[in-house]
Amino acid sequence: MLGGALPGLAAAIRLGMSGLRVLIIEEESAAKLPDFVREPFFLPGGFGDGIVDACLRSLGIPVIDRRELVASELAYQVLLPDARVDVGNAHVTAEELSAWALAKPEPAQDLLRRLAEAARAEGEALLAADPARAQALRAGKRPSLQVAARGLPGGMRELAPPLERFFALQTRALSNLADAQPAPEALARLLGSPLLGGTSAADAHGGIRALLKRRLATLHAEFRPLAGAFQFVEVGEHPGIAREQPADVWIGRAVVINAPVGKLAAAQRRWGFEVPRFLDGPAPSARRIALHLRAIAEAIPEPLAPRALLESESLPGGVALSVLPSPRGARFAELVARAVGPDDANAEPEIALKLRAALGALVPEGDPRITAAPLAERPRWDDDAALVDPERGASLSALPPLRVGGRRPVFRPAREAAAALGVEGDLLLGCQAGDAIRAELA
Repeated sequence: MLGGALPGLAAAIRLGMSGLRVLIIEEESAAKLPDFVREPFFLPGGFGDGIVDACLRSLGIPVIDRRELVASELAYQVLLPDARVDVGNAHVTAEELSAWALAKPEPAQDLLRRLAEAARAEGEALLAADPARAQALRAGKRPSLQVAARGLPGGMRELAPPLERFFALQTRALSNLADAQPAPEALARLLGSPLLGGTSAADAHGGIRALLKRRLATLHAEFRPLAGAFQFVEVGEHPGIAREQPADVWIGRAVVINAPVGKLAAAQRRWGFEVPRFLDGPAPSARRIALHLRAIAEAIPEPLAPRALLESESLPGGVALSVLPSPRGARFAELVARAVGPDDANAEPEIALKLRAALGALVPEGDPRITAAPLAERPRWDDDAALVDPERGASLSALPPLRVGGRRPVFRPAREAAAALGVEGDLLLGCQAGDAIRAELA
């Protein structure tokens, strides 16, 4: 499996659970990144409920490990120039919108109640698909197939400008889309799921990536970093890759592409190799650029939630800020600020400067208690921060063809097909793809 993005990790677990041995190859620069820098900004749902927990159950992650994700009624804060809205429970969020004069009390209560109901309906519809549905049934949470009307509630179609800004910030931060807007059904789930609560890691060594990697270790899956050039090869009927330094070949029964095909194709051209036809596909047009700050915990403003979305004049999509426990101990905190920018390495230093300036009101520049970590090396092909828009009409309910290698068993879970659903889409796609690949290899 080439690449360390979330869908592939979930697929690797499903493959490992069937007895297959899985080798996950990460680009060295991606493998060196701390897991907390690669964690999604927001993880919806709580322990024992929701899409995330259903997927984790289907991946065989035990209860004791799932409990490392701590449920919270507060999903995140949305920081506008004239408001600081706590987003979580629908009733409380409506009161917040009213208190900050972003909406009138009764319409706000009605809109958010119906948005939360729409999110539940979309969640049930998604859980009705294998494999998450089977796990939900075994857990006694039978999804109702008589779901409410699908899509966004009517009040979302014509929002006043303050509410439009409020929801636009969330859409940009929660989806994995480059430029496209989520379809109404996906948007209902994306914006409504925070009203049902969120989860976060209990300590610095937790998080969704850590859970998946620990589960892979129990299945004897192996991670290997890969630096430098490689090309795709075939030995007999087995596909694999040949790397240049040291010169050797890794082969398997199948190859799974868990990285943006446009990035892999560009790398093959840069190294002077012929680009296989199975790397035909969209190139990323945008990327999440991350700024990592190390801080003394006391330098973090007390009212600031562990997750916050900031409106910014210089960064039109806003800033998603995570305040995370530090591996260095309780006296410290790790801040990761992200903004979406063009997929252009030359633009990243400027965006990083804009990110730091946007945080100035919360964590002032020049404060000796806060230092910027070096800008991370940009992965060339294993880039799970890259954003690609799906083809028109793409839907997670109709999984795109996985096999892309003709007579050779090469598979690609099209992450962009699930991009509108953010991290929930990643997990659902990975579970579905893993089972589909396993069935073909059986």
